[in-house]
Amino acid sequence: MWLFLAVLVGLWLLCRWYRERQKVENLTEKYVFITGCDSGFGNQLARQLDARGLQVLASCLTPEGAEQLEKVTSDRLKTTLLDVTNTENVAAATEWVKTCVGDKGLWGLVNNAGINYPVAPNEWLKKEDFAKVLDVNLLGMIDTTLHMLPLVRRARGRVVNLSSVVGRLAVPGGGYCLSKFAVEAFSDTLRRELSPFGVRTIIIEPGGFVTNMLKNSDQHLQGVFNHMPPHVKEYYGQPYLDAYYRYMLNNVKKCSKNFCWVTDCIEHALTSRYPRTRYSAGWDAKFLFLPASYLPSAITDYLLSIPLPKPAQAV
Repeated sequence: MWLFLAVLVGLWLLCRWYRERQKVENLTEKYVFITGCDSGFGNQLARQLDARGLQVLASCLTPEGAEQLEKVTSDRLKTTLLDVTNTENVAAATEWVKTCVGDKGLWGLVNNAGINYPVAPNEWLKKEDFAKVLDVNLLGMIDTTLHMLPLVRRARGRVVNLSSVVGRLAVPGGGYCLSKFAVEAFSDTLRRELSPFGVRTIIIEPGGFVTNMLKNSDQHLQGVFNHMPPHVKEYYGQPYLDAYYRYMLNNVKKCSKNFCWVTDCIEHALTSRYPRTRYSAGWDAKFLFLPASYLPSAITDYLLSIPLPKPAQAV
């Protein structure tokens, strides 16, 4: 019985491995638009796909980011400035992409742009702090996708959305986890809606990586501390505040610097004839967060509360 099951599992893995190795034809003629290419995953992905010969259309938030990217890539790669929170800016970028791709359409839309700060216990934050993150990570992604969809549909292409493992298991407070849970929901509904048109929607769920978002998180956390209402500080106490600060810094130190684990997943999602629906990038994503997301809530709540002391006025 067990031998029979092992053989079935082995055959299934072999078939999946074979299918996923089948590549899309004429990749050098495919256009891919990527948001958030100033640094991090977007910057690495733009350089990686450009090296593979794809037609990369990279959007950056700053002129400096676009200039630096152009210096290290081929003449094929084109850049434009894009703030995903500005609808007029998104519409202008869409028109620019339309002139670049012509009748071929847009093979790949990679929604990568995002922020994570401020990250802190929810009670320490204001409504505006949540709205700031959701405006970029969720609403900006939705706006960009809705504008670009006619171009993607024309090419029967791919929409690749950057989510996170914390879109499965919420760890820090603030708007980041909220936005990534919503990205998962948006992507799931979009996948089913676009499937009849031959368009695939794919979710990338990275673990912890040292992007610029994480590098600056300690500064934003310090700002939250400085502007926290006095009664909240009294509830939690200074030892808890100090422990949380150290906890966040230690988490940043443990994160990976190998962006290729993420960009390789995105490249496969764009170039494989049979891409996966979801990709987990990073060992912590595969063997820690993903399994933990299936555990009973009582267990995950206990495990995640171990690093921190009890608040000063906890019962």
